[in-house]
Amino acid sequence: MGRLNDKIIIITGAARGIGEGVARAYHEEGAIVILTDILVDEVNAVAKELGDRAYALELDVREENQWQDIMRWVESKFGRLNGLFNNAGITGLEAATGPHDPEHVSLEDWHHVHAVNLDGTFLGCKHAIQLMRRTQSAGSIVNMSSRSGLVGIPGAAAYASSKAAIRNHTKTVALYCAQEGLPIRCNSIHPAAILTPIWDPMLGEGPQREKNIKKIVADCPMHRFGEVSEVAAVCVLLASDEANYINASEIMIDGGVLAGSFNASAGE
Repeated sequence: MGRLNDKIIIITGAARGIGEGVARAYHEEGAIVILTDILVDEVNAVAKELGDRAYALELDVREENQWQDIMRWVESKFGRLNGLFNNAGITGLEAATGPHDPEHVSLEDWHHVHAVNLDGTFLGCKHAIQLMRRTQSAGSIVNMSSRSGLVGIPGAAAYASSKAAIRNHTKTVALYCAQEGLPIRCNSIHPAAILTPIWDPMLGEGPQREKNIKKIVADCPMHRFGEVSEVAAVCVLLASDEANYINASEIMIDGGVLAGSFNASAGE
């Protein structure tokens, strides 16, 4: 029996990167996974590869009507919902036409990042709670925050702000559900540098790639990027019944970066 056997779980931003990795881990542990993304062809391909117990649906997390459609579909098909991984998000730097520092970022860019990251998480929590309440389902909501939700990021002001807000909203959701007597837990995860394709343009190729990697991880006590599988392992735990007393928590997945300063050469 898998650790998530027969649990119905929605994953947003499941076409690539951490979302895809977590969806695969949930599925491997026995969950019925609903993979959602705006990248329709890619998310369909992932679901097709997983096969049984995997479904792909288009979802723009900014659009409340699409969230309502997803929840109606889940309720009609399965009669319950046991988990949600609010993963979909952007940095704002993917196709930036201007700076994202706090002095020069445009209001339009600021709003766009918050709409995807924060509004998307808010809507996911809102409609997951409503469905879980209607169907009297015990559930776990995992929200994707970031190391950047705990520290300032001068060149990505909107991203850092949105992730900090997700961290706080997670605690509000957890306390609200407890106050309402609902068996719904809500926790946030805070990864630092996780090696996904989003880093490829910055890392480059060949010998220069290795130099860039060393530079980026120089301040990490473990001297390396994190792996998607390491984030997925935490998400599996939080979605499972093993974590029934973990609630309103924030879990760092950063190799010790936020622990404090250290002497990078001391162990060499």
